[in-house]
Amino acid sequence: MASISIEGVKKEFSGNKVLEDLSLHIPDGAFYTLLGPSGCGKTTLLRCIAGFHETDAGRLLFDQDDMTRVPTHRRDIGMVFQDYALFPDKTVFDNVAYGLRARAVAKAEIGQRVGQALASVGLTTLAERYPAQMSGGQRQRVALARALVIRPRVLLMDEPLSNLDAKMRTQMRDVILDLVQEAHITTVFVTHDQEEALAMSDKIAIMDRGRIAQIGTPEELYGAPVNAYVADFIGSANIIPVTIESADPALSGDVRYRLGGRLLKGVRGQARFDENNAILVARPEELALTVADSAAANAVSGSVVRRQYLGFKTTYRVRLQDGPEIRVDLSAGGRSIDFHPGDSVRVLLPEQSRIIGA
Repeated sequence: MASISIEGVKKEFSGNKVLEDLSLHIPDGAFYTLLGPSGCGKTTLLRCIAGFHETDAGRLLFDQDDMTRVPTHRRDIGMVFQDYALFPDKTVFDNVAYGLRARAVAKAEIGQRVGQALASVGLTTLAERYPAQMSGGQRQRVALARALVIRPRVLLMDEPLSNLDAKMRTQMRDVILDLVQEAHITTVFVTHDQEEALAMSDKIAIMDRGRIAQIGTPEELYGAPVNAYVADFIGSANIIPVTIESADPALSGDVRYRLGGRLLKGVRGQARFDENNAILVARPEELALTVADSAAANAVSGSVVRRQYLGFKTTYRVRLQDGPEIRVDLSAGGRSIDFHPGDSVRVLLPEQSRIIGA
């Protein structure tokens, strides 16, 4: 187990800056996720931590040990890859035992530790099978057991669930969390899937073009995004340009803004703005719909463009009056009126909706 400190790391390929003066601290025992779209630098950062890429500048430390120029095989890491990277000609037992044999662990201890690792991922009865004889979820469990059996200081996981179906991804999330929490091992998890990040992480670093856009707990990132990029990437958000009428000069406080010809109330977010450069961040599930002649406060008129019934919720696309098209999610249990394309409606906007800089 170890904390990870990343200090001013830079990395470029053929003149293309992939990581730009990036700094990050990951506490000992934390489950830390690097989240972002393809090309944002998250996998490059993970591979720098692993030692697969040498940094162009900056330092990497495990606790107080400088790992910047230490080769991969001496960093004491466990790695789980997107494509599992299992040896096709070795049995499950031999795949999991590989790292222990490379470390010259005694044969009796290998048998004991591999047996424990396979039991922890529910594969004891499959020890003599080969990877080709197993499902994707089973192969991923083998890869996880192989990474953990060596008892590494740090566990690194690169999109480990992306090749699994939706049901198996959910099951494997629980398996991974149970194992790393039991081992109290510092884990760095790379994904582009915001649901995975929200469900699994102690903290999330959202990356944007080689830099950190925001760091926080899942609750902090979802509830208080610092800019439109974060708001749109973590969860789902309506990003709506608005005109500021008045605002508390403090960093927090009420904001009066205009949208669809109405003067509405919101609150100031963390990102600074001016009257010509402001957006409203409105989560679809925070909005509500009512009939067009409603006298509801803090509401704007619109018309339903599309309705999609999804069982536990109904999603509406609504064109705001003199404004953009937005999404509204109404839960099955909280909906008293149903709406259909062409209906005129009023969209109720919470007074706690955040206004941030575009």
